[in-house]
Amino acid sequence: MDRYGDKKYLAKYDLCMDFFDKFDLKINDIIPVRNVYMISTDKGEKILKKVEYTLDELKFIYEVLDYVRSKFPRVINFVKNKSGHIYTIWKGDMYCIMDMVNGKECNFSNPVDLDIASKGLAEYHLASEGFKSSMNNKYNNGRLIDVFKRRVQEMEFFRSIADIHEKKTEFDKIFIYNSRHYIREIEKSEKLLEKSCYYKLCSEEDKIAVCHHDLAYHNILINDNKAYFVDFDYAIIDLKVHDLCNFINKVVKNFAFDIEKTRLIINSYCTENTLSDRELEVLYAMLNFPNDFYTISKDYYTKRKNWEEEVFLDRLKRKIRYREERKEFLEEFKDTILKK
Repeated sequence: MDRYGDKKYLAKYDLCMDFFDKFDLKINDIIPVRNVYMISTDKGEKILKKVEYTLDELKFIYEVLDYVRSKFPRVINFVKNKSGHIYTIWKGDMYCIMDMVNGKECNFSNPVDLDIASKGLAEYHLASEGFKSSMNNKYNNGRLIDVFKRRVQEMEFFRSIADIHEKKTEFDKIFIYNSRHYIREIEKSEKLLEKSCYYKLCSEEDKIAVCHHDLAYHNILINDNKAYFVDFDYAIIDLKVHDLCNFINKVVKNFAFDIEKTRLIINSYCTENTLSDRELEVLYAMLNFPNDFYTISKDYYTKRKNWEEEVFLDRLKRKIRYREERKEFLEEFKDTILKK
């Protein structure tokens, strides 16, 4: 989220001291940080967050963290209010308070940080094995081939929207010119998964984890050479390579799709957890999916983001710019990591 978006979002918090009376905390200071508030209290630093999803989804996150904490304590802790709840309804909105996790944000350019983060992710995945939930919509394993098929249909739909615009924007023109290539990439990902052991892996307990699903640098904190993970808003149950794909994508796109960073991530992960050749095949199919191009296209044509035209255009151009680097990266992954 950009700084302007953060400021606009934080303005939605409707708080006063009466709100904090619901907690057994004495508030000394409140400071905005990204899209949350850091609050200084008599019981240490806390994070105040406005919850934008359902109570069931919040409970899912709480249950996940409660499950993994005995084996992997480096996750967030919820602070219960005076009524013993992890959430507080205030003026029609839902809020929660969590203990502050101390540490510096993971620096993706630093190989030491990447090594620590990858090992931490492997440990976290091990700790989450065997977790079960009653929320069927949180189970993503076994659904990816169908998802890729829907993504092809969506891209075709976005192209039809761009085609019918009488006065085409620059975004429309660039999208139309490139869309066929990226649709073929999605179809390739679908075929790669169909040829792989994807469905078999989805039935094996030790291949499935609770995936964090948003492994951005600011959600991985490094303290005393250990990785801590925060912000589990997007957590889902899926193959652990789903999280590795998410992590690798976030790391390499800002570093010219450096295969060495990917090699480091996988090797470090494997010091604490396992990755079979079958899993690496599925990871390759996932990495082949052009997530960045798909996401910016969807944001633009479904108006999911309230951005200026220039912002959309700048981001689209940036994603198109590394098309060849991405192609070389995937070829290197196949030749040197997958060895096929």
